[in-house]
Amino acid sequence: MNYDKITVDMQAKVLEKGHVVLPKSIRRELGIKTGDQLTANVRDGNIVLSRQAKASKPRNARIVKSEITGLPVIDVDKNTPVLTSELVRELLADFP
Repeated sequence: MNYDKITVDMQAKVLEKGHVVLPKSIRRELGIKTGDQLTANVRDGNIVLSRQAKASKPRNARIVKSEITGLPVIDVDKNTPVLTSELVRELLADFP
């Protein structure tokens, strides 16, 4: 569903400390649950809230013996991204 073209006219009130309650129908429609992180931006004088991607669970790493070399290696799950030379360069670029 393309949410850019949906117009929903509902009101929300700003409470203490700037809290804003999103109407239940909007939360339900967008699948927003308690604890979800939203990003707030200002675009053309409007407040735009966007749902942040959920952080994945920390990956469990363990040290195992390599079947090839017999040496200890770190084993991580199959969803762990590959650490490339380019990524290492990007990470180290911020260091003096």
